[in-house]
Amino acid sequence: MSQNLVEKIAQRYAVGLADGQTVRAGDFLSVRPAHVMTHDNTAAVIPKFESMGASRVADSKQPVFTLDHDIQNESEGNLAKYAKIKTFAKEQGVAFFPAGRGIGHQVMVEEGFVLPGTFVVASDSHSNLYGGLGALGTPVVRTDAAAIWATGRTWWQVPPVVRVQLSGKLAPGVTGKDVIIALIGVFNKDEVLNCCLEFTGAGVASLRIDERLAIANMTTEWGALAGVFPCDEVTKEFLLFRAEIMRKRGDTAPTLTPELVVRAVEDCPVADADAVYEKDLELDLSAVTPFVAGPNEVKTITPLPEIEEKRVKIHKAYLLSCVNGRLEDFASAAEVLKDKKVADGVTLYVAAASSEVQSEAARLGYWDTLLQADATALPPGCGPCIGLGDGVLKENEVGISATNRNFKGRMGAPSSQVYLANPAVVAASAVAGYITAPPRGADSPNAGTLREALQRGSSVRTSARPAEGAREVKLVGGFPATIEGELLFVPKDNMNTDGIYGKEFTYQDGLAPQEMGSKAMLNYDPQFQRLARDGDILAGGYNFGSGSSREQAATALKFRGLQMVIAGSYSQTYKRNAFNNGYVVIECPELIEDLKAAHTGADALSIRTGTRVIVDFTHARITANGKDYAFAPLGEVAQELITKGGFEALIREQIAQL
Repeated sequence: MSQNLVEKIAQRYAVGLADGQTVRAGDFLSVRPAHVMTHDNTAAVIPKFESMGASRVADSKQPVFTLDHDIQNESEGNLAKYAKIKTFAKEQGVAFFPAGRGIGHQVMVEEGFVLPGTFVVASDSHSNLYGGLGALGTPVVRTDAAAIWATGRTWWQVPPVVRVQLSGKLAPGVTGKDVIIALIGVFNKDEVLNCCLEFTGAGVASLRIDERLAIANMTTEWGALAGVFPCDEVTKEFLLFRAEIMRKRGDTAPTLTPELVVRAVEDCPVADADAVYEKDLELDLSAVTPFVAGPNEVKTITPLPEIEEKRVKIHKAYLLSCVNGRLEDFASAAEVLKDKKVADGVTLYVAAASSEVQSEAARLGYWDTLLQADATALPPGCGPCIGLGDGVLKENEVGISATNRNFKGRMGAPSSQVYLANPAVVAASAVAGYITAPPRGADSPNAGTLREALQRGSSVRTSARPAEGAREVKLVGGFPATIEGELLFVPKDNMNTDGIYGKEFTYQDGLAPQEMGSKAMLNYDPQFQRLARDGDILAGGYNFGSGSSREQAATALKFRGLQMVIAGSYSQTYKRNAFNNGYVVIECPELIEDLKAAHTGADALSIRTGTRVIVDFTHARITANGKDYAFAPLGEVAQELITKGGFEALIREQIAQL
């Protein structure tokens, strides 16, 4: 049975598979990741770990702690939190990197915790970055991190996999940042939402590791759960270089050695030639040119010549973050800034992705060039990218940034505006005082030509996995064979968690379950509570549960007495929170399409359909109005989460049995 690369890596790290089971997209798995990284949020994971009844980390080599988010905060409370994390790491024998060492994802790469063909997770959404080295890097929530500490395992549902085929070669001055901005801007209709991506094609070989890391990092903003590059000679050379650095600095127990690198590269799986993908996207790298994303929207992109004509005035510029805080980024910025000064009224903030990057940039003269141009240096780590510390945007200010997100209010005041661009564009704009390109030839193409070339160089093709024969699903003891109820339909797509459970209730920790249930969906529809009945089955649109990661958006529906949710698709984080809290959610787009068609033109936000459904878990089938609909079977892992009442309860039981 053929498999793609994501399925093969998932198969390698799955535990408890049935004899002969071949991992497929849609499968629920118990997995043992190679590593799990937590950063400042380690402090929040510790009490979860302890509440599970755990006292010792199952495998001290598996977790990695990196302090990187709020490192400019030297308040007594934050320093105490950091000290607590350090003490816990020492007690447990866990790798620990203090504030100032760098952004966790960069540290994971530099310190050899990411190898091709491995499954590496982090309690942070930009763990997709690990895909630049051929690893399956994907985010987990804090409960998962605690479970991995306690047992070495968590659960994962293999997402649909999309192949992104790259051809051609980047023109001079075009970067990996430009590639991912182009991909996000061209394929901006949720083509990859909640999918894993595999980058393939002849164009991959022309991309350096820093370019691959930048692209993989921002697959998060594209909506994907992972962005995996193949392992090749470029990967091998980079890892051998990292191994040599460890040798020269005298590591007594290096995480990378030449022998380990060679084994990892030779052992890295490759997708089968006849592997099946959900979709195929194509991009000609030679058609990519620097674009600017924004303001406050990653999917809205504008060619540089077009935005230059508008002379968009800026107040702050940023060269930092886990996407563009590496050595190559400072090199390109230094080339632009040499013998120049930042414009009056503009502040350029620079922060290296790691202390090693800053040291090397200083050795090569890049750092001094930036400082001589009047850039303001911040410590290696996060910061203004997430609205923390010095450099945040004030009311009505405009920023140009080499970071990965420009969501409204993320980098400061809600009234501020943020544009994203590559490091050279950021540097040139800081000098000019408005968004502009670095110096270029007079024969540069116009904006219309750039748009047309990019559109010609891209395409999308939807594939279909061959239908598999019906199979009976084995149910664990205590899991219901069927659930029956009337459908209560909320047709909105992209139903966000604030609509499901408002932020005004999120931090009221003392609310009883019944009271939490009474607040469900009120921000979406004030009439919802009047319409809902105990035992209903909620039917939702596509990307249900988008937005924040608040788990109450799942538990509130459960506490309201709604037996389960059936939606066209889900935010993956919402799905994790639901199962982690023992709540059934399944996807059935065909049923949702029929409901949308049946209720076209309805004014009500919530609709009592009068349709009674039977959800048959043994045969993975929903029956409604005499029609059968298939859904992805719930495997043993998902069933246990439901029957045990959630992930924490399941882990507590496992620990008690040790």
